Amino acid sequence: ARREAIEARLTAIARLAEVVAARLAEAEASLTALREDRQRTSDAAREIAERLERLRSERSRAERRLEELRERSRRAELEAQEVALRVEAATEALERDLGVAPEAAIEAPCPPLPEGASARERSRELDRELRLLGPVNPLALDELEALTERSAFLQGQLDDVKESRRELSRVIRAVDEEIVRVFTAAFADVATHFATLFGVLFPGGTGEMRLTDPGDLLTTGIEVEARPSGKKVRRLSLLSGGERSLTAMAFLFAVFRSRPSPFYLLDEVEAALDDVNLARFLDLLAEFRQESQLLVVSHQKRTMEVADTLYGVSLRPGGSSTVVRERLGIDLREAV
Repeated sequence: ARREAIEARLTAIARLAEVVAARLAEAEASLTALREDRQRTSDAAREIAERLERLRSERSRAERRLEELRERSRRAELEAQEVALRVEAATEALERDLGVAPEAAIEAPCPPLPEGASARERSRELDRELRLLGPVNPLALDELEALTERSAFLQGQLDDVKESRRELSRVIRAVDEEIVRVFTAAFADVATHFATLFGVLFPGGTGEMRLTDPGDLLTTGIEVEARPSGKKVRRLSLLSGGERSLTAMAFLFAVFRSRPSPFYLLDEVEAALDDVNLARFLDLLAEFRQESQLLVVSHQKRTMEVADTLYGVSLRPGGSSTVVRERLGIDLREAV
């Protein structure tokens, strides 16, 4: 009969281990999904930032190239204007000095030489006039047209870059607004619950959470101010180890209450607490266990006394570990 009881207990332990393993697997799957979601969000934000940086670089290069083309276009336009002025001046000189139109002058035979002037002298005089006209670029108008087309193309590219930049800016603003909205709501909830839970763990004390830079919620930090009853200190570094532990618990459970979860794991969080503070911690556990499952790693006897199920791990000869499970009832204190 004893053997059967032991086998039945071992079977129950195995079933419980399977249930716990399944629940742990579910919790790990949920945690993995949340991490992947956060990673995807981070990757998307980083990709947007990188794309924005590339577009900024492309825009800068396009603006520099456009400015160069505009400068070349201005120079070509000035050259074309200068050539036109010289042609106009030559035409006016031809009409003024010779009294003929340019078209007629082209078709007319060579005019007679001035009296006493030789053909060589006339040729040298014409050469001087040509030099005064300066060099003429016959391709200036074609180059100007090509540069104008290139400038229009680059302007279109620049407009596309500007539109992409505006779109990215809208996306970034939307992401920032969502971050600010979620953070503001979460911080307000956590701060409210922290003040309440701090008063529970420190009767008569006050605890407060503040933003270091309320004007910039994307980069702000969070300060925790704790003042137990009867103490003037507010900095956590001036509190005792137990008080710091309780303050951390107030913050931790404030987060739990703001964003509830069906399962919580606590690892020796009450190790530094004295009997009075431990009792307050256990009262808080009793409140949270009504809606969530708590797995607490502890060496405190009083913590074990309030557990529904107790698991013990011991080292066997040979280095292997064994796990013992005991479901506890109302008479736990007497059994312990």
